[in-house]
Amino acid sequence: MHIPPFDNQNKPIVDVDDPTVPLNYFNIVKLTKDQAFEYVVPGYETCIVPATGTVDIDIEGFKATGIGQRSEDVWDGEPEGVYVPTAARATMVCTSNAAEVFVCGARYDGVLDAFSVRADELDMVQYGSDDTKTHRKIKHILGTKYHDKVGRLLVSELFTVGEGGWSGFPSHKHDTDRLPLETRHDETYNFRFKPNHGSGVQMLQREDGKPGDAYHLVDGSTICLDSGYHPCAVLPGYQMYYFTILGGLSQRSLVQYFQPSHADQLETIPGIKDMIAKFK
Repeated sequence: MHIPPFDNQNKPIVDVDDPTVPLNYFNIVKLTKDQAFEYVVPGYETCIVPATGTVDIDIEGFKATGIGQRSEDVWDGEPEGVYVPTAARATMVCTSNAAEVFVCGARYDGVLDAFSVRADELDMVQYGSDDTKTHRKIKHILGTKYHDKVGRLLVSELFTVGEGGWSGFPSHKHDTDRLPLETRHDETYNFRFKPNHGSGVQMLQREDGKPGDAYHLVDGSTICLDSGYHPCAVLPGYQMYYFTILGGLSQRSLVQYFQPSHADQLETIPGIKDMIAKFK
């Protein structure tokens, strides 16, 4: 499902028990200097990640100051984030002139401890190549480093490297719990383009060998993926970014099932197996 960009007025874009991605939660919060925003999401662990701007965060006594160092856009430096335990009350206060903040979540009943993730604590992966049109960089905010500190939530930022190219290829899905082949992970994306009048396409193929759907992506598009194979691409001459939220049904580690007709491409893309191993 494609949700075009709109003024959500700091209300969830993907709320709890969403009919398409019930395991995910997503909100975009926009603040100006000294403005505060408070939230509680029962039944979901969450993570606060400034897209731009800087915020101070208080989670029932746990404090993290100066979170977020980017001013211009998501290409302007590294991400930072704060993990918010299930059903905890979180308050953020904007300390820069303005801030745009992603609040993402995954359904989880357990209650863990809050913690912050600074720019030097990210899990970084770069894979693919210009020749295979698959060159991209992944910045895991809640990645393998925090596997024992998070319940079901995986949070990452993905960038195409260069201008134009494919992401999420070879086509894969993760809509069914059938270990060891695959896990059920609902997935939500928010896209940005540079320059911001760029665009791309999100493919969604329900069954191997049968026609699927495609959605025209623009700056600020949100995509909710419940099932099917889902590669995406950006137009030549533009860079693409997408904020990625994964919520697992029964475990945190993601097991992707690659589309049989394209699975042999795994052997042609440099570094892709290292990338797969990082989604834990």
